[in-house]
Amino acid sequence: MRHIQLLARLQDETGGFTEFVPLPFVHQQSPIYLAGIARTGPTARDNRAVHAMARILLHGRIRNIQTSWVKLGDEGTAEMLRSGANDLGGTLMEETISRMAGSAHGSRRSAIDLAALAARIGRPARQRTTLYGTVDSQ
Repeated sequence: MRHIQLLARLQDETGGFTEFVPLPFVHQQSPIYLAGIARTGPTARDNRAVHAMARILLHGRIRNIQTSWVKLGDEGTAEMLRSGANDLGGTLMEETISRMAGSAHGSRRSAIDLAALAARIGRPARQRTTLYGTVDSQ
């Protein structure tokens, strides 16, 4: 919670953040976990709490709370969209960092895949620019 409060203060001072992206630690094959230095990653409940608290504590400051489909998979992402997140993030051509750490949720998604994920839980989806502008249809 202190971290999110710090981000809120920084946003008040700078106005520079367009989104907050809580990235859960994928521990399964992480070298620091395997060496016994780090604990396991967050539970599903922990992830829900962070996304929900971010939505509340950053309200009026940082509009977009993004969820990581790479780290959480479809079910976890859907749950975060019901728990405060309003952004699925983006498509990827190839993701290796999370997969090397033990994520089993894939490395590539198309815009159609992400829109279908949102639609399954009754959430609208729209393509956006990096700065959350409207994408010109060309």
